Amino acid sequence: MEPTPPLSLLGWAVVGLVVGWAVRPLCERLDVVPPLVTPAQPLALVLLAAMIGYVAWATHRAVHVRRERLQSHQAVNRLVLARACALAGSLVAGAYLGYALSWIGHPAEQADVRMIRSFLAAGAAAVAAGLALLLERACRTPGSEDGAG
Repeated sequence: MEPTPPLSLLGWAVVGLVVGWAVRPLCERLDVVPPLVTPAQPLALVLLAAMIGYVAWATHRAVHVRRERLQSHQAVNRLVLARACALAGSLVAGAYLGYALSWIGHPAEQADVRMIRSFLAAGAAAVAAGLALLLERACRTPGSEDGAG
């Protein structure tokens, strides 16, 4: 199994960016209140990043430090988790970034709050995606041809 291609991550981030940027103008055209980003959203993404980071650290210690072999179902589960979180994290980071950028210079009352929280959520999602890539790398066994655990 090949590592997640950087172009895939970039592609999903660009899709998220476009969709996130389109939310505010679309809501204005439909005369609907644009969504407010609550503090829980960036915090949930930070919690996700922490969990992925812990699994990556534990996997790295087991495979590369203690030289243990993961059971095949564990390796597959962690690789699937890593790939899904990397791609989804890129998409979500792009979406929050696009939503935040759409509020720059907007005169709405809650524009600054939406923008700041969206930037925080985008950063947390990007960290989660990065840690997912580290988990994917931690699953690679030393000396294996394809790198899968």
